[in-house]
Amino acid sequence: MAEIATLARPYAEASFRTALEAKDLAGWSAGLALAGAIAAEPQMADLLGNPRLTRAQKLELFFAVGGERLAAPVRNLVTILVDGARASLLPEIAAQFDALKRAHESVLKVRIVSAMPLADAEREDLVAELSRKYGRRVEATVEVDAALIGGARVHVGDEVIHASMRDALAQMAVALAR
Repeated sequence: MAEIATLARPYAEASFRTALEAKDLAGWSAGLALAGAIAAEPQMADLLGNPRLTRAQKLELFFAVGGERLAAPVRNLVTILVDGARASLLPEIAAQFDALKRAHESVLKVRIVSAMPLADAEREDLVAELSRKYGRRVEATVEVDAALIGGARVHVGDEVIHASMRDALAQMAVALAR
Protein backbone atom coordinates (compact mmCIF):
# COMPACT_ATOMS: atom_id res chain seq x y z
CA MET A 1 0.00 0.00 0.00
CA ALA A 2 2.80 2.42 0.86
CA GLU A 3 4.38 1.72 -2.52
CA ILE A 4 1.19 2.68 -4.33
CA ALA A 5 0.95 5.90 -2.31
CA THR A 6 4.59 6.70 -3.05
CA LEU A 7 4.19 6.08 -6.78
CA ALA A 8 0.96 8.09 -6.96
CA ARG A 9 2.22 11.12 -5.01
CA PRO A 10 4.17 12.85 -7.83
CA TYR A 11 1.19 12.50 -10.20
CA ALA A 12 -1.22 13.84 -7.57
CA GLU A 13 1.05 16.77 -6.74
CA ALA A 14 1.65 17.64 -10.41
CA SER A 15 -2.09 17.41 -11.10
CA PHE A 16 -2.79 19.64 -8.11
CA ARG A 17 -0.27 22.28 -9.25
CA THR A 18 -1.75 22.18 -12.76
CA ALA A 19 -5.28 22.54 -11.39
CA LEU A 20 -4.22 25.49 -9.21
CA GLU A 21 -2.59 27.24 -12.17
CA ALA A 22 -5.71 26.66 -14.27
CA LYS A 23 -7.93 27.71 -11.32
CA ASP A 24 -9.92 24.51 -11.83
CA LEU A 25 -9.62 22.52 -8.60
CA ALA A 26 -13.25 21.43 -8.74
CA GLY A 27 -13.03 20.25 -12.35
CA TRP A 28 -9.83 18.31 -11.77
CA SER A 29 -11.21 16.82 -8.56
CA ALA A 30 -14.35 15.59 -10.31
CA GLY A 31 -12.38 14.28 -13.29
CA LEU A 32 -9.85 12.43 -11.16
CA ALA A 33 -12.60 10.98 -8.97
CA LEU A 34 -14.33 9.62 -12.08
CA ALA A 35 -11.07 8.31 -13.59
CA GLY A 36 -10.18 6.69 -10.27
CA ALA A 37 -13.58 5.02 -10.03
CA ILE A 38 -13.29 3.71 -13.60
CA ALA A 39 -9.79 2.33 -12.99
CA ALA A 40 -10.88 0.75 -9.70
CA GLU A 41 -13.70 -1.20 -11.35
CA PRO A 42 -12.49 -4.84 -11.32
CA GLN A 43 -13.29 -5.53 -14.98
CA MET A 44 -11.56 -2.34 -16.12
CA ALA A 45 -8.57 -3.06 -13.89
CA ASP A 46 -8.25 -6.49 -15.52
CA LEU A 47 -8.45 -4.97 -18.99
CA LEU A 48 -5.90 -2.26 -18.20
CA GLY A 49 -3.51 -4.88 -16.84
CA ASN A 50 -3.98 -7.26 -19.79
CA PRO A 51 -0.71 -7.42 -21.77
CA ARG A 52 -2.54 -8.69 -24.88
CA LEU A 53 -4.40 -5.41 -25.31
CA THR A 54 -2.62 -2.57 -27.05
CA ARG A 55 -2.26 0.87 -25.55
CA ALA A 56 -4.82 2.20 -28.03
CA GLN A 57 -7.34 -0.51 -27.10
CA LYS A 58 -6.93 0.21 -23.39
CA LEU A 59 -7.43 3.94 -23.92
CA GLU A 60 -10.42 3.35 -26.17
CA LEU A 61 -12.07 1.17 -23.51
CA PHE A 62 -11.29 3.63 -20.73
CA PHE A 63 -12.55 6.66 -22.64
CA ALA A 64 -15.64 4.77 -23.81
CA VAL A 65 -16.65 4.53 -20.15
CA GLY A 66 -15.54 8.05 -19.16
CA GLY A 67 -16.77 9.72 -22.29
CA GLU A 68 -16.95 13.49 -22.42
CA ARG A 69 -17.12 13.66 -18.63
CA LEU A 70 -13.31 13.50 -18.59
CA ALA A 71 -11.79 16.87 -19.46
CA ALA A 72 -8.78 17.02 -21.79
CA PRO A 73 -6.15 17.47 -19.03
CA VAL A 74 -7.44 14.44 -17.12
CA ARG A 75 -7.56 12.45 -20.37
CA ASN A 76 -3.91 13.39 -20.93
CA LEU A 77 -2.99 12.13 -17.46
CA VAL A 78 -4.87 8.87 -18.09
CA THR A 79 -2.99 8.48 -21.38
CA ILE A 80 0.37 8.98 -19.63
CA LEU A 81 -0.55 6.45 -16.95
CA VAL A 82 -1.77 3.84 -19.44
CA ASP A 83 1.41 4.34 -21.49
CA GLY A 84 3.52 3.73 -18.39
CA ALA A 85 1.41 0.75 -17.22
CA ARG A 86 0.42 2.76 -14.14
CA ALA A 87 -3.33 3.18 -14.64
CA SER A 88 -3.87 1.24 -11.41
CA LEU A 89 -2.57 4.31 -9.57
CA LEU A 90 -5.59 6.42 -10.58
CA PRO A 91 -7.71 5.72 -7.46
CA GLU A 92 -4.79 6.67 -5.19
CA ILE A 93 -3.96 9.74 -7.29
CA ALA A 94 -7.58 10.86 -6.95
CA ALA A 95 -7.51 10.31 -3.18
CA GLN A 96 -4.25 12.22 -2.74
CA PHE A 97 -5.46 15.04 -5.00
CA ASP A 98 -8.61 15.30 -2.87
CA ALA A 99 -6.51 15.49 0.31
CA LEU A 100 -4.35 18.24 -1.20
CA LYS A 101 -7.47 20.13 -2.29
CA ARG A 102 -9.03 19.89 1.18
CA ALA A 103 -5.80 21.09 2.82
CA HIS A 104 -5.58 24.02 0.37
CA GLU A 105 -9.18 24.99 1.10
CA SER A 106 -8.77 24.45 4.89
CA VAL A 107 -11.40 21.74 4.90
CA LEU A 108 -11.28 18.94 7.43
CA LYS A 109 -12.94 15.65 6.55
CA VAL A 110 -14.43 13.83 9.53
CA ARG A 111 -16.41 10.65 9.99
CA ILE A 112 -19.00 10.58 12.74
CA VAL A 113 -20.22 7.18 13.89
CA SER A 114 -23.30 7.54 16.05
CA ALA A 115 -25.29 5.00 18.03
CA MET A 116 -28.53 6.46 16.67
CA PRO A 117 -29.39 8.62 13.67
CA LEU A 118 -28.55 12.28 14.33
CA ALA A 119 -31.15 14.97 13.89
CA ASP A 120 -30.10 17.73 11.51
CA ALA A 121 -29.70 20.18 14.40
CA GLU A 122 -27.49 17.73 16.34
CA ARG A 123 -25.34 17.13 13.28
CA GLU A 124 -24.98 20.87 12.64
CA ASP A 125 -24.06 21.53 16.29
CA LEU A 126 -21.43 18.78 16.24
CA VAL A 127 -19.96 20.02 12.95
CA ALA A 128 -19.88 23.61 14.28
CA GLU A 129 -18.11 22.47 17.46
CA LEU A 130 -15.54 20.48 15.46
CA SER A 131 -15.03 23.48 13.19
CA ARG A 132 -14.34 25.70 16.23
CA LYS A 133 -12.01 23.12 17.78
CA TYR A 134 -9.89 22.59 14.66
CA GLY A 135 -10.22 26.08 13.16
CA ARG A 136 -11.22 24.72 9.76
CA ARG A 137 -14.38 24.12 7.79
CA VAL A 138 -15.63 20.57 8.43
CA GLU A 139 -17.08 18.12 5.91
CA ALA A 140 -18.72 15.31 7.86
CA THR A 141 -20.09 11.94 6.92
CA VAL A 142 -22.38 10.30 9.42
CA GLU A 143 -22.81 6.57 9.98
CA VAL A 144 -24.96 4.68 12.45
CA ASP A 145 -23.58 1.81 14.56
CA ALA A 146 -26.02 0.56 17.22
CA ALA A 147 -23.18 -1.40 18.86
CA LEU A 148 -21.96 1.89 20.37
CA ILE A 149 -25.02 1.75 22.68
CA GLY A 150 -25.15 5.56 22.98
CA GLY A 151 -23.11 8.62 22.01
CA ALA A 152 -20.69 8.70 19.09
CA ARG A 153 -17.14 8.29 17.85
CA VAL A 154 -15.60 11.01 15.73
CA HIS A 155 -12.75 10.13 13.37
CA VAL A 156 -10.59 13.13 12.42
CA GLY A 157 -7.69 11.85 10.34
CA ASP A 158 -5.69 9.56 12.64
CA GLU A 159 -7.38 10.93 15.76
CA VAL A 160 -10.46 9.27 17.24
CA ILE A 161 -12.63 11.07 19.76
CA HIS A 162 -14.31 8.43 21.90
CA ALA A 163 -17.65 9.71 23.21
CA SER A 164 -19.75 6.55 23.11
CA MET A 165 -21.23 4.47 25.90
CA ARG A 166 -19.36 1.42 24.61
CA ASP A 167 -16.03 3.27 24.90
CA ALA A 168 -16.90 4.52 28.38
CA LEU A 169 -17.80 1.00 29.51
CA ALA A 170 -14.55 -0.35 28.05
CA GLN A 171 -12.56 2.31 29.94
CA MET A 172 -14.39 1.43 33.17
CA ALA A 173 -13.65 -2.28 32.65
CA VAL A 174 -9.94 -1.53 32.27
CA ALA A 175 -9.97 0.66 35.38
CA LEU A 176 -11.77 -2.00 37.43
CA ALA A 177 -9.37 -4.72 36.27
CA ARG A 178 -6.40 -2.89 37.79
